[in-house]
Order: sequence, then C-alpha cells, then structure tokens
Amino acid sequence: MGPGRRRLVLLWPQLGDFDSLEYAQALVPALPRLQSAGIEVLAIGISHGPGRERFCAFTGFPPERLLVDSEPRLHRALDLTEGLGASAGPWPGLLLMCAGISSPGTLAEVLRGYTGDRRTPLRPFELATTRLRNMIEVLGHWRTYVPRDDFLTQRGGTFLIDADDRLLAVHRDPGLLGFSATMHRPLQFLEPFLEGEALPD
Repeated sequence: MGPGRRRLVLLWPQLGDFDSLEYAQALVPALPRLQSAGIEVLAIGISHGPGRERFCAFTGFPPERLLVDSEPRLHRALDLTEGLGASAGPWPGLLLMCAGISSPGTLAEVLRGYTGDRRTPLRPFELATTRLRNMIEVLGHWRTYVPRDDFLTQRGGTFLIDADDRLLAVHRDPGLLGFSATMHRPLQFLEPFLEGEALPD
C-alpha cells in the first residue's frame, strides 16, 4: 500500500455494523475492476481476529485486504466522528442515532431500504432482505464481531489516494448507514478513475 499506485483506504466502524457489512458487499464484486485499474484496496475495521475471519467468510471480502484494531485509533487520528457514544454511552447513543439524532440521513436510508429508490435497480425487497440477513448474522455472532461495546457509534471514512499521495476523494461518514454520499450507488465516486462501463450496483 505504499506510494506508486492508487490506493483505496477504508476505515470501517465495528465489523458488526451495517455500514461495514454493506460496504464490503458492495465492494467485493468491484474488486477485479479496481485491480485492473491499478487501485489497491485496504480496509481497517474495529474488531479482533475471530471477527475478521467471520466477516470475510460471510461477505466474501478478501482477508488479506482487511486489518482489524480493537480500538478506533486511526479513526480518531483522522478525525472521524465518534457519534453519540462518547457522551451518551454506547448503547443509548446507538439507539438515538438509529432514530436519526446526530445521525443525518439515517432515517431516509432506512426508509429507502423498504420503499426502494428509482435511481437504483436494487428493488426494496432485495435491500430489505440483505439487511435482515446481515442483522441475523451479526446478532447470532455478536461477540465474535463486536468484542467490546465501547465503540458502537464510531463512524468510518473513505480515502482514495493517488500514486503521488494526493487525496483524490474523501468521505467521512456523518451517521449510521452513511458510508457513501450516494447510498443508492455507493461506489459511484470511483467511476471517474476507471475505464469502461460503470461499476455494478
């Protein structure tokens, strides 16, 4: 991941977070295109070794492209939002954010999951089913994915870095289910850096 080629660095929240799971599930089909375009991918999530193994087995994300840390040290260094957990406590903070408090866009994105979106071919039933499947997986293996509840509200970020270390694109997640500025097509920001057809939805 050193200089000399483009790098997509993803700071994910807890690996049991919907954002981490959905981002990985969107990214996996696009990985061959990114490799062909010379873009290296590295994700860093909050968890531990068993969580990393389960996450990769469930999502298909390559384990060699995922690092884990038990604390959000890099998230803090990059000034990514901690959410409401810092002041309200992790569980109350998470519930408040699920209700849209200090989590802009969350309620609209939850609603989109049930009603659909004309801008994407993914039908509401499919998105709702994916989210239900993710929820069942995480709740069934909670302590594998989330060994500590301390950082439930920590948000992530996306950094696309050029070969000369210039930042080409940055997104700092504002709240839950906000890992992209275009959630209906979360990888749309990559298309200017690829040749050929658009990335799959």
